[in-house]
Amino acid sequence: MWIITVYSKNQSPTMFEFESEVEAKKTFQEIKGCKILSEVIYYNDGVPALA
Repeated sequence: MWIITVYSKNQSPTMFEFESEVEAKKTFQEIKGCKILSEVIYYNDGVPALA
């Protein structure tokens, strides 16, 4: 999952979620202002526990 966090002077931070990296990066280029692109990785999804 990919998250774009946008910070604005007049509003609280806004977050947008994307399933694909391509879509997130395309949108990231179009958004104006202070922004952060993050990839969220869940280590416990579908991974068996280590002994």
